[in-house]
Amino acid sequence: MPLIDKSKDMGTVVMGKIESGTVRRGDQLMVMPNKVMVKVLTVFRDSGEVNSARPGENLKVRLSGVEEEQILTGFVLSSVDKPVPIVSEFDAQLQILELIDHKAIFTAGYKAVLHIHAVVEECEIMDLLHLIDPKTKKPIKKKPLFVKSGAIVVVRIKVDELICVEKFEDFPQLGRFTLRDEGKTVAIGKIVDFPNLTNNKQY
Repeated sequence: MPLIDKSKDMGTVVMGKIESGTVRRGDQLMVMPNKVMVKVLTVFRDSGEVNSARPGENLKVRLSGVEEEQILTGFVLSSVDKPVPIVSEFDAQLQILELIDHKAIFTAGYKAVLHIHAVVEECEIMDLLHLIDPKTKKPIKKKPLFVKSGAIVVVRIKVDELICVEKFEDFPQLGRFTLRDEGKTVAIGKIVDFPNLTNNKQY
């Protein structure tokens, strides 16, 4: 459950929409990426208290074991057995929409703002890995130095802070994103791989 807001009300209350799994009163869960173990005290849906909730439901959840200050928008309430991946780099397939006039070439070093579920984070394009043929949807092996509006390209993206995301094929809601530059959406993307996840998983 990506967290979109928080408040203090007889404990720490977090708000968000369940994307998978269930939340029940008494559950032991983990707040990611800071790996804080929490216990679910109360689950609220539509201002009423419920015992459990399922995917697609918007909730407020009162937790013990975590302070409100330890939670930021975009953190994820996750199961302990299968926590959401934490990454600072990922490979993604981008559809370049329309670049802004004075930055009409998209290349390594391009900086933008990543919007993925509740996360808004500065990011940088580290590398253009390969193009995708728009007709056949197959990779074109030649590594591009730059691309322009309309291209489909696989890139490596680095973010300033650790974020919780999933591969699009495993979990579309946490794997699709937009890149914005000066308030304009310049690309839409989906995460295809985590090149260094072994280094990031420190459980």
